[in-house]
Amino acid sequence: MRLSLLAAAALSTSLTSVAFAAEHEGPTVGVSWSNFQEERWKTDEAAIKAALDEAGAKYISSDAQASAAKQLTDIEALIAQGADALIILAMDKDAIGPAIDQADNEGIPVVGYDRLIEDPRAFYLTFDNKGVGSIIAETVMAEAPEGNYAIIKGDSGDPNALFLLEGMMEVLSPKIEAGDITIVGEAFTDGWKPENAQRNMEQILTANNNEVDAVLAENDGMAGGVIAALNAQGLDIPVGGQDGDLAALNRVARGTQTVSVWKNSNDLGKAAAEIAVSLADGTALAEVEGAETWSGGEKGVEMNAIFLQPTPITADNLNLVIDAGHISKEQACEGAMDSVEACQ
Repeated sequence: MRLSLLAAAALSTSLTSVAFAAEHEGPTVGVSWSNFQEERWKTDEAAIKAALDEAGAKYISSDAQASAAKQLTDIEALIAQGADALIILAMDKDAIGPAIDQADNEGIPVVGYDRLIEDPRAFYLTFDNKGVGSIIAETVMAEAPEGNYAIIKGDSGDPNALFLLEGMMEVLSPKIEAGDITIVGEAFTDGWKPENAQRNMEQILTANNNEVDAVLAENDGMAGGVIAALNAQGLDIPVGGQDGDLAALNRVARGTQTVSVWKNSNDLGKAAAEIAVSLADGTALAEVEGAETWSGGEKGVEMNAIFLQPTPITADNLNLVIDAGHISKEQACEGAMDSVEACQ
């Protein structure tokens, strides 16, 4: 009887192993997050996991916790765990180089996720960040066509901060040259952190005796910090941001934030997973469906890339994120202005 029980246990273990192998018969995809504490990455992760599950692939991940040094050891660990492809949200565009070298030496393809890794060995997947910057500036400028502007930029080590700024300045430059708009302050924000953005905004307000008429923030978390600084001074002026953070969408409904440019993380995460699986299966970078050749980075390196299109969310079209299931009506509309149709 004891032998029978042992045989049954062995058979059960064998079947479990077979079932697990069947569940993940595809490649293992390692995802290195730069700073997973940011709200939006939870949505991205869920989309990546869902797409990998559908492909029969396995998901493993690590969080660098805003440390470029930790990210290098994280990626080394993901490779040791058997990653067949890597999706990397880089903390620092320059410091990530050794990780790309190691992946290349191991024959492991890399997807540069949302932030540029300017290396021809990485596939670049992101939204049109220059376009995002243009949208933020256009929407805020429609509310404040003249006056003193402040720009709260992202982390100086992230190329997206410069892409966003480039898009903003393309829109603002004609008004600046005409004397209608004056940039009275701009600052990079370490780690894209809201508390650092609040401190930057406080310093700009102090330097200008609170005479600021509009603020362009390069993401929603920083827009929240900006608005906290403005509220402390009793100021209610147009503020733009991006990412479609839930708190920011509620601020749009309340009227304290003018626009949040929504980059549908479900689309980005799904695309990243599909590209990673395709590359792991042997598809060449240039043969990825929808890929285009791009060389718009700081170094002019020619790369294969896909750029998804963002959507500006204002009080007038808040229904788009609600209808898409990105945020519930209750979350979006708490304390909303009476004029917000989506909250009626």
